Amino acid sequence: MSAIAAVVLAAGAGTRMKSAKPKVMHEVGGRPMISHLLGTVGVLDPAKVVVVTSPNMETVQKEVAPAEIANQQEALGTGHAVAAALDSLAGFSGDVLILYGDTPLIEAETLRKMIAKRRESAKCAVVVLGFEPDDPLEYGRLVTDANGNLTAIVEFADANAEERAVGLCNSGVMAIDAAHLADLIKAVDNKNAKGEYYLTDIVEIAIKRGLTCAYVKGAEDELLGVNNRAQLAEAEAIAQSRWRAAAMTAGATLIDPETVWFSHDTKLGRDVVIEPGVFFGPGVTIGDNVRIKAYSHLEGTTIGEKSQIGPFARLRPGAEIAGDVKIGNFVEVKKSQIETGAKVSHLSYIGDARIGAEANIGAGTITCNYDGYDKFKTDIGAGAFIGSNTALVAPIKVGDGAIVGAGSTISKDVAADALGIERAEEKQKPGWAKRFRDLKKKVRK
Repeated sequence: MSAIAAVVLAAGAGTRMKSAKPKVMHEVGGRPMISHLLGTVGVLDPAKVVVVTSPNMETVQKEVAPAEIANQQEALGTGHAVAAALDSLAGFSGDVLILYGDTPLIEAETLRKMIAKRRESAKCAVVVLGFEPDDPLEYGRLVTDANGNLTAIVEFADANAEERAVGLCNSGVMAIDAAHLADLIKAVDNKNAKGEYYLTDIVEIAIKRGLTCAYVKGAEDELLGVNNRAQLAEAEAIAQSRWRAAAMTAGATLIDPETVWFSHDTKLGRDVVIEPGVFFGPGVTIGDNVRIKAYSHLEGTTIGEKSQIGPFARLRPGAEIAGDVKIGNFVEVKKSQIETGAKVSHLSYIGDARIGAEANIGAGTITCNYDGYDKFKTDIGAGAFIGSNTALVAPIKVGDGAIVGAGSTISKDVAADALGIERAEEKQKPGWAKRFRDLKKKVRK
């Protein structure tokens, strides 16, 4: 089977994003748009991937590694951008996909359909991906003949009334036979109002040379090009909808799907239940039979089977939650290991710590892990009991089975099975409260 190469156009500055960051580096589901696209291309096992950038796009070039980089020195149109990649494709034989770094939602099956269509005929030089939007707006139109062959791509501004009535629009994505690519691109000129080299011109050039062109249809939501923040939000919404559907198909229950937000890499086990308002940042893996209660925020964490998280819990990067653990309401866990059966039920901060199996952490417990310069570790043994409103001043170790009395500030290690307690002497003054109230009433008269 012939090889596949991909040329990804990513040199656009994206001025409508109003951002110092290159447009293709804006994220959908916590991942840059261009990386979504390259991930999809990778499914096709391409022999070569070339990303066209402008010379000052170091962040993009770093993100797309190990793809080959071609620099477009001036922004002179899409045809000019593809021309910048021709040296990288020298000697390549097969099909070349022309893609756009700001179109992150296209699916691998659609690209396979384009390749298959291109390979139906040796004379077919170009396949264009079209779509039929509810409102064609000012998209370029794909003009076809009676046999369904593509004969031209007409820009809206240049289209007559009959052409504007065509509902089949141009996405810009193409599959081109590498044997003709260089000749077609070199034949494109810039004799137009903008003085740019348009990739779309290669359709008519190919036909004039006795070759044929074709098209396939894609879904409108795959082909959204992101040029501004509103379209970025639209792309996010489409991606979230896909991920929610995939999660439910795979065996998770989303009680209110529209309020659950996934990252691109969220992994859910079977029979997971996710309540409303849950947000997943990057790097979350959840085991079977876990329940994530409402309004919890998870990022960079793993959760073992049968655990329960939230409501209103925050799990930060490095939180490793074992099986059958309870993390309750208003609990924050950061860079800590919570071992099997442990409970941190409410109103606690656990940072840079290990909580042993079956340990119980009382309400209001704080691991004091930071002295303003460095972080220190708290180690709590298996079966230990930490009373409510305890401050554990790290570095510190509480042994297996130890008990720490409520209201303590513990700054020394507590031995296994010992009681650690730190409280000031309690003093009472009989009748003081009544005298205080009487005095206040007298003064206010």
